[in-house]
Amino acid sequence: MNILSIGNEFSQDATKYLHQIAMCDGRDITVVNLNAYQCSLSEHYKNNLVDAKVYTLEYNGESTGFKSSIKDALLSRDWDVVVLQQLSSLSFDYESYQPYIDNIVADVRKYSPKCKIMLHQTWAYEQGSTYLEEVGYDDKFQMSIDIKDAYEKAAEAVRADKIIPSGEMFIRLEAQGVKVYREGQRASHGIGRYCLGLLWYASITGKSVSRNTFSAFDGIVSDADVEFAKQYADDLKDY
Repeated sequence: MNILSIGNEFSQDATKYLHQIAMCDGRDITVVNLNAYQCSLSEHYKNNLVDAKVYTLEYNGESTGFKSSIKDALLSRDWDVVVLQQLSSLSFDYESYQPYIDNIVADVRKYSPKCKIMLHQTWAYEQGSTYLEEVGYDDKFQMSIDIKDAYEKAAEAVRADKIIPSGEMFIRLEAQGVKVYREGQRASHGIGRYCLGLLWYASITGKSVSRNTFSAFDGIVSDADVEFAKQYADDLKDY
């Protein structure tokens, strides 16, 4: 299976462990992330119009150092799944998605007609962080609600095959006291990135992760946190 993510540092977090998690389940999944720092859908659209080679190509969770355009990546192989997302600081505002996501999806379908299109539902910022205040929220739960609503509208507009509910995953893990953030915004190197990888794998393949043995974390992850992550990934895989 071949998975292409067109995103930024949030999709970088989500795909860091995905290939390795798949390998631990006996599946060889190629994961390519096009990473452009703080890139929004409008910026992806503008980059795509001029075939700009501004994306750092990350292969199976590691940077290759090569630069690519969206079109070059789409034509580089037969993709089974292409994942899109909005910039986190705009993710709650559906108006910021359009008309950009419609145009990007049109090109995805043109250059990779057999792929499934999925949307990566990003997460709200940590309660009490300056990032939350900067986007005009006092309550992260309200930001989460607005993000969920915006992604559902976007999925309907582009006829996406699925939403990967990473924002919902973070809410559930935080309720159990699991520390999923780093610096109030990004996913933590250990459990944050791990739970996202599990969720992407379960959502895309439909397979349970309850017996997945991956443990090569870039940080300390407790056994209890691992079990919570597996439980919620399985619960949310059919979201």
